[in-house]
Amino acid sequence: MKEMCKVDDRDKMKQKKRFSIGTMGLKTLGVDKVEKLKNSMANARSPRMKLWLIRATTTVLLWTCFVQLTALGGTWGPRVLKGWPSCFTQDSHSSSALDIKLLPAVPVRVLPPKRVYKNNGYLVVSCNGGLNQMRSAICDMVAIARYLNVTLIVPELDKTSFWSDPSEFEDIFDVDHFITSLRDEVRVLKQLPPRLKKRVELGIVHTMPPVSWSDISYYHNQILPLIQKYKVVHLNRTDARLANNGQPLDLQKLRCRVNFGALRFTTQIEELGKRVVNLLRKNGPFLVLHLRYEMDMLAFSGCTQGCNVEEIEELTRMRYAYPWWKEKIINSDLKRKDGLCPLTPEETALTLRALDIDRDIQIYIAAGEIYGGKRRMDTLQDAYPKLVRKETLLGVDDLQYFQNHSSQMAALDYLVSLESDIFVPTYDGNMAKVVEGHRRFLGFKKTILLDRRLLVDLIDKYTSGLLNWEQFSISVKEVHQDRMGNPTKRLMIPDKPKEEDYFYANPEECLQPSDDEFVSVL
Repeated sequence: MKEMCKVDDRDKMKQKKRFSIGTMGLKTLGVDKVEKLKNSMANARSPRMKLWLIRATTTVLLWTCFVQLTALGGTWGPRVLKGWPSCFTQDSHSSSALDIKLLPAVPVRVLPPKRVYKNNGYLVVSCNGGLNQMRSAICDMVAIARYLNVTLIVPELDKTSFWSDPSEFEDIFDVDHFITSLRDEVRVLKQLPPRLKKRVELGIVHTMPPVSWSDISYYHNQILPLIQKYKVVHLNRTDARLANNGQPLDLQKLRCRVNFGALRFTTQIEELGKRVVNLLRKNGPFLVLHLRYEMDMLAFSGCTQGCNVEEIEELTRMRYAYPWWKEKIINSDLKRKDGLCPLTPEETALTLRALDIDRDIQIYIAAGEIYGGKRRMDTLQDAYPKLVRKETLLGVDDLQYFQNHSSQMAALDYLVSLESDIFVPTYDGNMAKVVEGHRRFLGFKKTILLDRRLLVDLIDKYTSGLLNWEQFSISVKEVHQDRMGNPTKRLMIPDKPKEEDYFYANPEECLQPSDDEFVSVL
């Protein structure tokens, strides 16, 4: 095409021919303009004028060719003209480049390499209980799947408990992060392969609850042969199924890695948790009080301290309504004296005052609806007027998505509890234990572990006049001076696993300062 456009100024013998070619090229400029140029060229008498016109015509032709080539370059650029500079595309390219440079640099996530192993079968898991009961069970099942060399299916969460929460795993936890962060240890799938899934749906599956507090040898000797035989084994009621102590160090560290690294809440829950913490931080330090004084807790434990006759009857009816709550006839007074009841709101107020907790500190109530409502909370509110809850810090629209999803609400409380300056649980249930262990992992953050057996004895002596306030306060402080979440050895009681310290409350194998290798994988 360049040969067609090229003009030799020195070849004067072909001027007429060039002139005709130029006229044809100028048709693209419009008929009127071409006629005007013809007339002006016909009237030109000076050879210098003719030469000037020829040069002008040639320039127009070359420019037309260049524009056409540029247009072709935009269409064929990726194959032919990709590298050609263009005055029409330069601004957009430079703008795009500028936009890219202005974007924040996002570090590339490096996934751990997949662990290669011979798959012995598939493990399907159904968790039971509340959020933190299920959380620890998930950690146990990952560790078991790893040591049996099987594929774990993303655990199914409990939907039939007292809370009747319909949430799936992915509604609470970041399921993709859970799978990818553990890929160097165990293969995790969202669902069974189609052929095996069909078998399970038809009920052709071996289902069983594992034996409580078993060590890993039980799973090697009893569960693995079943998986190899049936290809799929379904374990239900998976809470407290792996022993606290006597397990391989790598297994203990894997339990920690799942708990503190792989089980990350969804983005929605994480962001809302940060909002609550930021709102609290604006007003100074804050204490999280896990006031476990909800209806289900009182009915289950049979603790009715401070309740009226109607409330006691209601709690008793509820306890009998759940057949898997095995203990039915309960002496509330005896159980309280043994330290097996959650502190009441009134007892909690006395305890916090005796520990010299600042009256003006913000206290975030991490709990569901307190049984007895305002009547039971008045004493605590008078002692600590800056009581807040997620419902008072956030708008209705913020919590709308979480309504009727108790596990998601508990996840929000969990995040706030981790960030608090002080964490005080009034009962050593699953949330209290798991949060305690997580706060130890975060640097032994202050967690006041109340000794309820000694506390209720001191409270009774104070309220009956056997101790004055100063004596009562000194005694409470002495009892708790070494119960602030500081480093300690986990209590081991051979042959009595239910009475020894819970692994997730004090995962000491993961808390050693020299344990750099574990910290790095999180």
